[in-house]
Amino acid sequence: MKRKKKRDIEKTYSKRTFVAKLRRLADALERGKRFAIRVAGETVRVPAAAVVSIEHERDAGAEELEFQLRWSSR
Repeated sequence: MKRKKKRDIEKTYSKRTFVAKLRRLADALERGKRFAIRVAGETVRVPAAAVVSIEHERDAGAEELEFQLRWSSR
């Protein structure tokens, strides 16, 4: 099996594109299906059993909200 390289990418999208991706994700989660998304040239496949969480950070006048999906890549 080919080993995957470490990766830490943050990609900015237009609101329209972001909303479309969120809709596809929400539909997949509701149906209990896997989700595939292309980010910065690489397709990421998220299994249906991924753990979903929301993270909120606040620091020195800035706030961040992250919708996270976590799964084992093994």
